[in-house]
Amino acid sequence: MTRGRVSLQERVRRRTRAGLVARSAERELFRRNFDTSPDDGRHRFLFHVHGTAGVGKTRLVREFEHLAREQGALTAYVDETSGSVPEVLEAVCRQFAAQGHRLKDLERTLATHRERRHEAETAALAALAPAPDGAPSAGGMALARAGLAGLGLVPGVAPFTAVLDPEQLAHGADRLRSVLAARFRSHEDVRLVLDPASVLTPVLADELDAVASDVPWIVLLLDTYERTGPFLDTWLHDLLTTDRHGALPDTVVVVTAGQHPADPARWGTFADFMTSLPLQPFTEAEARGLLAERGVTAEPVVAEALRLTGGLPVLLSTIAGTRPAGPEDVTDPSATAVERFLKWEQDPGRRFAALAGALPRLLDVDVFAVAADCDRDRAEELYTWVETLPFADRLGGRLRYHDIVRAPMLRLQRGRSPRGWADGHGRLARAFRRWREQTESGRDTGTLWLDETWCELRLGELYHRLCADDPTAVPDTLQDLVEACDQGEALAGRWIRVLEDAGRDAGVLDAVAWGGQLAGALAAGGTEGVLDTVLTWAGAPPTSPGPAQPGAGPVQPGAAYRPVGAGSRPVPAGDTGYGAPPRQTQAWPRSLPVYGAIPSRITLPAPLLARIHRDRALAHAARHNRLAAVVELGHALALTPDDPRTLALRGEYLRPLGRHAEAVADLERATALDPADAYAWASLGTVRLALGRPEEARTALDRALALEPDYAWALVRRARVARELGDTEGRLAALDRAVAADPGSAWAHCERGDALHAAGRDREALDAYDRALALDPGYASAYASRGAAHHRLGHLDEALADLERALELNPSYAWARERRDGVLQDRDG
Repeated sequence: MTRGRVSLQERVRRRTRAGLVARSAERELFRRNFDTSPDDGRHRFLFHVHGTAGVGKTRLVREFEHLAREQGALTAYVDETSGSVPEVLEAVCRQFAAQGHRLKDLERTLATHRERRHEAETAALAALAPAPDGAPSAGGMALARAGLAGLGLVPGVAPFTAVLDPEQLAHGADRLRSVLAARFRSHEDVRLVLDPASVLTPVLADELDAVASDVPWIVLLLDTYERTGPFLDTWLHDLLTTDRHGALPDTVVVVTAGQHPADPARWGTFADFMTSLPLQPFTEAEARGLLAERGVTAEPVVAEALRLTGGLPVLLSTIAGTRPAGPEDVTDPSATAVERFLKWEQDPGRRFAALAGALPRLLDVDVFAVAADCDRDRAEELYTWVETLPFADRLGGRLRYHDIVRAPMLRLQRGRSPRGWADGHGRLARAFRRWREQTESGRDTGTLWLDETWCELRLGELYHRLCADDPTAVPDTLQDLVEACDQGEALAGRWIRVLEDAGRDAGVLDAVAWGGQLAGALAAGGTEGVLDTVLTWAGAPPTSPGPAQPGAGPVQPGAAYRPVGAGSRPVPAGDTGYGAPPRQTQAWPRSLPVYGAIPSRITLPAPLLARIHRDRALAHAARHNRLAAVVELGHALALTPDDPRTLALRGEYLRPLGRHAEAVADLERATALDPADAYAWASLGTVRLALGRPEEARTALDRALALEPDYAWALVRRARVARELGDTEGRLAALDRAVAADPGSAWAHCERGDALHAAGRDREALDAYDRALALDPGYASAYASRGAAHHRLGHLDEALADLERALELNPSYAWARERRDGVLQDRDG
């Protein structure tokens, strides 16, 4: 044949490649797109493949990649193994480089991103409120963790509220930004940590524009979009439809594939430039074609395969791969699916290995060795074989059985050998626990929730404990869920899914219903909705803004917060380190009358319920609803009456409500139970001052500062005590220390300005007010105080401008109105 011509046989092989005989229309549509110029209205820049699991989306996307390369395209395939925009771009760089096209500038920027992120984590944890021993304080840990977990550096509910006075909450994000800005040489480095996509994407656009001169097409294929879409969809829409990140060459084609159709709210206006490809189970003709291509043509066999599979490609491929000789060999997938999948595999070791491989949700060699209960060499051999099975989908370096195949395998094992089922999951749970504990060695517990490896191991451990019907697994999962709620909705959703997955795979419909209700609560009410649901199941009292209940009788004592040593300010715990009260547990309830019903009342550990009430209190306090917060803390104290941190929080929240006597009682009890609690001592001193007991207030605040010398909030409160006692020098000394300890606190600078003004040092006071307003341009009190200082210095126009601005910000500010009237009187008189 003439050199370069393609044979008829090769054409046939290409058209039947990978068994895709039934997707000819989709393949031809995609291929023809390369014959259409980008300036032709028929050309499409985006293809979205969608359909139920098992319908063949990944296989079609891989075929698209092959078709694109036949057209000379530069391609990159990305799936859920990439968990962020930077990880997606790293995968693109690797695959383009393997095809001979390095994206060098993007590779360098990604390397810088990895370095800066590591530096940011280290610097933030070290710099924010370090303890005397050099370890990060609990307050600093909360700030750093919230910021670096991608919460936008806006103070959240639980991490911040117990650490900072409500007057300081608005400055938490500025403190963290200041730490990062001081660490890095440029604003660009800060953006590279806090908003990497905004820095990396323009580099990608420039690189693609340069590469476009060397290749006819650039094709990006984004698979498992139901998992990657939550972080990729907005980014992709901005990249394709706006100039925000720069101009893309018009030879870029994007393919996305997931279970759901494209979001019409986001992509509706892009309809003329994209093609939606919904995949359905094969028609009878298509299914027959696939079976025939695999050599299955006997009509009774084909008819039985069609009946049992419903046209799902994965099941058809599996049945075809077994080469059944007669209809009796085609078994029902819902009843004896495993026999169908493995009937012609005679090696009992391999059969056992295939079944064992279904137990974990994801497989690598290490996990497989535990599941199959074999040594490493045998595990390597068997795993290599498992990789060849048609239902073992590759995810990066790991495998996942297709759900349609895995589910009947699990049912078979659970029904055939309940003890073997429990033993297998118990063995896996212990392995995941061992691996998890290894990752924890020498690390602060609070950092673990930022570690994807730790989270994955913990979820694996809980999943297998739940499947093994471990009686402590449910409360432990819910206990973890409470902590996950502090980290945000995304992580809470993963803990809810482990409950749903284990319930489904263990055949406990009640548990699936629980997970479904929690998922619904998360969607409707965020993490607060989740906590409310758990409390409802436990029969907890509803939230109402009624009176606090100090001194409620004990139910089950325990410590709900992590111990915090001298030199660090208390915050809600970042781990599940409760004390050791007698533990109440609950296995799966199996008595619900209908699937999806509200769970019957469950018994949960008192410290866990108290922790949920505390988190709800912190949420109320963040919205400045301290009355509701006090009620929640009363419920928490009914469960754990001797917990000093809960007492300290309630005392602090009672203070701004004017209930000073109750606040003092709580705070004095808290300091008696934990004399090393600087937060409780500082709040106690503040309440004593409000009660007109400045000497006692000074004693309490001095105790707080002895424990934590750089506690800025306590230093400002100590300055106010000095003012009451007529100690001008002591007042200024305390405020000098406060602004040195927290130079980003507008409140501390303003208080220092007031002290200087009171001492007759108005020019110095102006400098302090200027610093405060530079940090917080909306600080009405600082404008009013600066106006008063200008007035005394004879700067009437400046005084009037400042006082007018204070009244714009706070029209009911009586003190500022009086000062403004005085300025007007002096100016007009």
